[in-house]
Amino acid sequence: MKPLRKRDFPVEQARRFLEPGPIMLVSTAWQGQRNLMTMGWHMVMGFSPSLVATYLWNENHSFSLARSSSECVINIPGVELLDTVVDIGNCSGRDVDKFERFGLDAMPAREVGAPLVGQCHSSFECRLHDDSQVESSNLFIWEIVRAHVAPRPKLPRTVHYRGDGQFMVSGAEVSRRRRFKPDML
Repeated sequence: MKPLRKRDFPVEQARRFLEPGPIMLVSTAWQGQRNLMTMGWHMVMGFSPSLVATYLWNENHSFSLARSSSECVINIPGVELLDTVVDIGNCSGRDVDKFERFGLDAMPAREVGAPLVGQCHSSFECRLHDDSQVESSNLFIWEIVRAHVAPRPKLPRTVHYRGDGQFMVSGAEVSRRRRFKPDML
């Protein structure tokens, strides 16, 4: 394979290539308040325990709810919710109950106080595992304490943010199972 020709690219747009994870709807709750926010930035940090880091801007309503409760639910919507996901991101939970405004079902979680989003394919109840980066970087490290996944579709068509209002939808899967060495991941 020949090397690809490359050109300089604006560093502030590098995230278009680095953010492969699916868009998430993060639900939070604290003292009778609840919120739902759209999130495109997160990363898996460990498998056992199952750790996920999220960036929540300290000006977002969800930041204060997550900080106060030390809990959240990470919900993974399918492509059929794309317009709703964008609209959720375009308004503040300080002004409106997003579950009501967008007709989403807030389902009770079993381990945390924040609700699951009924229309999302997957929901992961989380407790704050490490808050050492919250004050300096707005980075929350969560431990997934309970997972809820719909059996169908087995592989949902998730949405991935590319920046500048552009999204990518997950597609065909490619297997390299025969070449894969699980102990090397």
